[in-house]
Amino acid sequence: MTDKATEKLKASGWTIVETSGFLSLVGPLWQRVVNGKHEYALVAQDKHHNRRGLVQGGLLMTFADRTCGMTARFVSGRPTLATVQMDTHFVDSAKIGEILLSKPRVVRSTRSLIFTTTEVTASDRCIAMASGVFKILKND
Repeated sequence: MTDKATEKLKASGWTIVETSGFLSLVGPLWQRVVNGKHEYALVAQDKHHNRRGLVQGGLLMTFADRTCGMTARFVSGRPTLATVQMDTHFVDSAKIGEILLSKPRVVRSTRSLIFTTTEVTASDRCIAMASGVFKILKND
C-alpha cells in the first residue's frame, strides 16, 4: 500500500526532503510548492503504528513540528530556528498506508519569533491541528 502512495506522490510532483538524524528514522518526508506555498507529505508506514494499529500521535506531532519549522525557516530566510512551543490537538485517527499532508502557514513573524499553524490531513479528513512558535537563533 505504501508503494502505491509513494508512486502517487512522485506522479504529483512531490520530491523527498533531504534529512538526517531523527527525521531520517521517521521519513521519508516529501515536499512541493504549489502557488508559492509549501506543502509536505508523509506516507504512514507500519513503523508508525501504535498499539491499536493506527498512526502514533507522536508521529503526527513530529510531522507538524518539522513542517511548521521548515516553513518558518523559509519565510524568515534564517537557517537556524528552535521550537519554543508546539500545541497539538488530535481530531481523528490516521491509518497505516494513508498519505498525511501538512500545509503550514506563518501567522506572524517578528524579529525574534515566528508563529505558525497547520492542519495534518489524510484523505481530506483533519487528523490533527497544531500551532507552533519558533525562535530565530543567531548564527554562530
